[in-house]
Amino acid sequence: MIRHLAALAALWLLAACGAAPAPPAGVTTLTYASPYPPGHPFSRADIRWMRHVEQASAGRLRIKPFWAGALLSSDQSMEEIRHGVADIGLITPIYTRGGAHTQRAQAGFYGGVASMPEQIAVYQCLAAHFPALDDELHGLRVLAVQPGNFPGILTRNRPIRRLADLRGLRLRAPAENLEVLRALGADPVDMPMADVYSALAKGVIDGVVAPADTLKSLHFAEVARFFTTLKVSRGSYPARAIGLRRWRTLPPDLQRLLADSEGVWEAALIDEIDAAERAGIAFGKSHGVAFLPIDPADQRGFDTLYNTNAARIARDLARYGRDGTPLFAAAQRLIAAHRASMPTACPSSDPQGAHD
Repeated sequence: MIRHLAALAALWLLAACGAAPAPPAGVTTLTYASPYPPGHPFSRADIRWMRHVEQASAGRLRIKPFWAGALLSSDQSMEEIRHGVADIGLITPIYTRGGAHTQRAQAGFYGGVASMPEQIAVYQCLAAHFPALDDELHGLRVLAVQPGNFPGILTRNRPIRRLADLRGLRLRAPAENLEVLRALGADPVDMPMADVYSALAKGVIDGVVAPADTLKSLHFAEVARFFTTLKVSRGSYPARAIGLRRWRTLPPDLQRLLADSEGVWEAALIDEIDAAERAGIAFGKSHGVAFLPIDPADQRGFDTLYNTNAARIARDLARYGRDGTPLFAAAQRLIAAHRASMPTACPSSDPQGAHD
């Protein structure tokens, strides 16, 4: 089915491109596809990257974008890029239904991580030493790793100041946090984020685990009154890639240019995600949302539960023939070294630890 869809999309793309003027001799045009609209923070970062590579190539490289799912889906993007539906695209291995179990699990191994640059640094170290992560990206050449801001807990009408206040609350949360919230007495549910506004407005759920940017971007400030700044850790993951077959057709200098632009793309993502969070906080405050701190002891307690659950997820990777425990341990060593401001190299453990 994927191959048929890819072929149809490729034919449509060829027809669309055929109607446009051919690029001048010596100019390479690459298509870029994203499920997000051009005004989304992720897309704004993508546009900044496009401008950078076009300028850095002195006009030899052009990027033709297709936004809002015109070419790329949210859950099959890795397969679509492998099959050439678009040359470059936004990929989401942590949401892929199958074939990326280690990628999906590792995003929950970052308990205690302090910042988005640290998220990226930890992932890059792990990817360099645990081949299972790259194995699940076969047919793709990663161009950027995506970090994320830290979710808190947004509630309709019940303020959360201590972990004990979560007891009995029905909360929408990411799948990796469900067991942690159950251990705290909450009643977590996993539902599409697109359904959360309506569920909050109707009282179907009491709150949602989400970052502050959703107060504006998803209008949650209209249906909730309290935002508790409990820091729910999250990791990064490879999120922009070019199909390997297309990559191999590029001349070496353009390959180098794209490889060297990874830091530019990641810095743009951090900048745009930060800006969206600041805008969300300002929007929430202007609409009467109260921002509540969490007791530091409770934050430490939550982090402990988070890592206990992450260790279980790491062990469960054995069902897929992966040994996730060394991967989880390496991530935690790196985060501890960052927290202590200690210079550290990437993990020196057996690089086959999560691969065999």
